[in-house]
Amino acid sequence: MNALHSLGKYLFALPFAVFGVLHLMNASTMASGAFGQVWLVYLTGVCLIAATASMLLGRYDKLATTLLGLMLLIFVFAVHLKPATGGDPNAVGQILKDTMLAGGAWIYAKYVATDNSVIG
Repeated sequence: MNALHSLGKYLFALPFAVFGVLHLMNASTMASGAFGQVWLVYLTGVCLIAATASMLLGRYDKLATTLLGLMLLIFVFAVHLKPATGGDPNAVGQILKDTMLAGGAWIYAKYVATDNSVIG
């Protein structure tokens, strides 16, 4: 059973790397959700990849997952709840997904992260 639980770390971390790569590959398309700023999409992609690397390597993972959760909640308020998504049927799903992932990131920071060097 421990092997199955250990797999959870990778199932949580690796999709963030994929999301990060997708941000880097499709920055111009995603810019409309980032206030028209392509550089914000690139920054987000780099942050997602960095968080994944941090979780997999176990270095600064508590800091990375704390900041990842904060970034995901910012997405909820700044991207998904902005007036432009009022009629989007996928908006509720995106809000719930990012809220859930933010909670998961903070659970990771509290119970899984091993590097307490920055955040004790």
